[in-house]
Amino acid sequence: MIPKLGFGTWRLSGRECSDAVADAVAAGYRHVDTAAMYGNEEDVARGLQGADVWLTTKVWPDDLEPDRVRASLETSLRKLARDHVDLFMVHWPNPHVPLAATLEAMTALRSEGKTREIGVSNFSAAQFREAIHLAPVIVNQVEYHPFLSQEAVLEVCRERDVELTAYRPLAKGEVADDPVIAEIAAAHEVTPAQVALAWLIGQPPVSAVPKASSPERRRENLAALELELTAEERARIDALPKDQRRVETEWSPDWD
Repeated sequence: MIPKLGFGTWRLSGRECSDAVADAVAAGYRHVDTAAMYGNEEDVARGLQGADVWLTTKVWPDDLEPDRVRASLETSLRKLARDHVDLFMVHWPNPHVPLAATLEAMTALRSEGKTREIGVSNFSAAQFREAIHLAPVIVNQVEYHPFLSQEAVLEVCRERDVELTAYRPLAKGEVADDPVIAEIAAAHEVTPAQVALAWLIGQPPVSAVPKASSPERRRENLAALELELTAEERARIDALPKDQRRVETEWSPDWD
């Protein structure tokens, strides 16, 4: 359901953000990812200029009480100049707020047409499974790249026919330095980033939202949609060490 390759806007703001979003849309992206915490929803709206894309935003964990969930989305909609988003997500779990209450409020917003779908982000596999049990959650957005396993979350995806969206899919650019990925890239005459993205989105339940700072890089990333890796190439990337997490916070759950 979610377009396979999206444009991430974390740490983009002002004119840089709006110009980047406008360029991404012009390049062919049909999936744009933002969040209340990013502080750039108005900039994203200026870049989109009403373009028809899959638009995702998120509610911060401080705002997961039901009334604050509603207020967060309504504020986001005003900033985004939309009457609905395509996906409204919990940005991080909050153990101090009952998940059932949060998801009930989000489901009500879905029923009212303020969001097309609901999802979660940074949930462990166990938390993801609980969320799916409680509400029509379709996706978990988590850090995922060739150096980090998300097999436990992917198992939930396969069991429940839901999706994983990969953020930080290029491991902060470190895929460019890996000799296995570089060798595969050379064989296809593409970039290591394109190989990493093709490896991710070639997995049926996975989409990815890389951020790119230049028009050239945005177009390179989008071209990963056309790259097909062989089974042997995929196996070589599968065999890379998968224990390198880049995103860890004091409020992170117990990861799988």
